[in-house]
Amino acid sequence: MTITSNQHQAGDLHFLKRLNRSAILEMVRRNPGMTRADIATRAQLTKATVGGGVQTLLKQGWLVEGDLLKSSGGRPGRALHLNEHRHVLLGAEVSVHGLQVVACTLSGTTIHQRHVRMEPTAPETAAQALADLIREVIDHPELNDRQCLGLGVALPGPIAPDRPLLRLAPNLGWRDVRFLDLLRESLPGIAGLWLLDNEAKAAAFGELYFRTDKTPESLLYVSAGTGIGSGIVGGGHWPAVTRGIHGLAGEIGHTVLQPGGLYCHCGNRGCAETLVSGWALRAALGVGEEEDLVTNLLGRLEAPEVDLAIRRAGEALGTLLLNLYHTLDPAEIVLGGSLTRLGPPLLTPALDYFTANQNRLLGATQRLPLRIIEDSTFTAARGAAAEVLANTIHGPA
Repeated sequence: MTITSNQHQAGDLHFLKRLNRSAILEMVRRNPGMTRADIATRAQLTKATVGGGVQTLLKQGWLVEGDLLKSSGGRPGRALHLNEHRHVLLGAEVSVHGLQVVACTLSGTTIHQRHVRMEPTAPETAAQALADLIREVIDHPELNDRQCLGLGVALPGPIAPDRPLLRLAPNLGWRDVRFLDLLRESLPGIAGLWLLDNEAKAAAFGELYFRTDKTPESLLYVSAGTGIGSGIVGGGHWPAVTRGIHGLAGEIGHTVLQPGGLYCHCGNRGCAETLVSGWALRAALGVGEEEDLVTNLLGRLEAPEVDLAIRRAGEALGTLLLNLYHTLDPAEIVLGGSLTRLGPPLLTPALDYFTANQNRLLGATQRLPLRIIEDSTFTAARGAAAEVLANTIHGPA
């Protein structure tokens, strides 16, 4: 088919309108309460362009108008905010010992969430159980009149960068799984964008993207749970997640800290997970898969072997944090995962080691911001929902 110049112009015009609407929406998302004039000035767009884009976004239910604001000159403008009542974002996570689902608004505010404990099982079984849990969340009354923008799913293993394929989840025993295909069979009615990501990368994205105040230039998320993983994400309107050519970036649990050490689930020896991970603590202290690890250990802290094992895990975690800091030099570190619930017995030796050694190369006294999420049950699922929103705003649709 021959493309005429008119078709080129029509396509270009449509593209520019979509690009402008994405820029307007992203600007209001990051700066709630902006007026049309504010947007025009900051985005260097004409008032007519901004006015048309805002009007479209109001009609589509993306934005709402607030009160008239006082003006230092010219006509007063109305504050613009994201519409928190029109859309819903769905995020889900399959962890080694549980399933998590969250439904949230455009700003990341949770509408409803569900968590169930589940032992490691086959991908097909996990997909069916997750589909059942997602339907429970969707059936919540507060979601009845909302338009679903899509579903993001986080899994505990590297995802192929070019397609939604889980390459390997060592702690689940899964390899080369097209999990979204399994899930779609039980959830044919969910509209919008579907995407798959690694749990630590999704968590990192959400921790940065849903923040609108004092957003760091880059953020490193470290997930300390059954396994150990991380995600590094850079700032900007659409933060970029470092993935690597094979999706292995951030697989810090399988970096070697102790050459010739214990065998890891991945097949190598001396991986970080053999020193600090939920499964390593279970193996060392005889905690069964059917038990909640943290509850068990918190009830046995007086036992010398428990105290020693947790302290050594904390020291290994501190070493890992220092290695990541020197390798990636992030603006902020966020530490999450189920092991943070162990509190001071694990975190004090980790943070003491990191704090004592982080400035040896710089010779400075400044401290890198390091934030601990005490309950990160839904952090990865919420991050997957954030990825749905970012891809919807900036994607080709």
